[in-house]
Amino acid sequence: MTSHPANPSALRRRRTWALIGLASFALTACGILTPTPVAPEPEPEGGLLFGPEGVQLDNILGGGGAGGGGGGIGVNSYLWRASLDTLSFMPLASADPFGGVIITDWFAPPEAGGQERFKLTVFILDQNLRADGIKVSVFRQERQGAGEWLDAVSNAATAVDLENAILTRARQMWLDAGAGAAP
Repeated sequence: MTSHPANPSALRRRRTWALIGLASFALTACGILTPTPVAPEPEPEGGLLFGPEGVQLDNILGGGGAGGGGGGIGVNSYLWRASLDTLSFMPLASADPFGGVIITDWFAPPEAGGQERFKLTVFILDQNLRADGIKVSVFRQERQGAGEWLDAVSNAATAVDLENAILTRARQMWLDAGAGAAP
């Protein structure tokens, strides 16, 4: 003689709780549910979010030291300002000083007669003022027929020329700031 439960929903609930208990046991055995002690993060110097002096505008805009020039941004401030200065003739789509990325909007040089346009992406890769601390990508499009823009190959020398112009401007800014003077 087999016994049938009087209430099928009660059996379903027991199975559910048994599965929950089994899963909980398995997760605990793996260490997933065991709380891991976490050391408290040290409080910033002076108890302030940005240190005892807060955020200094001079640091953000490029009053950094001779080698780094990073200041309050994530990249070399001389390279950052020189990039913005060099590309000032193009409209900016976005600029991220902490990630070191500048993206321009499309720009059609007047001498092209509206038949080609360019877009640039500048990557500042280092906090130091170095030749390999900057990379420029040039995108070019040509107008076809009924005003449709098609991607075209850009001259690799254009990117190199822009990188050199930015580096030259950054070096000049560094020297103008007195950072290049011998002690």
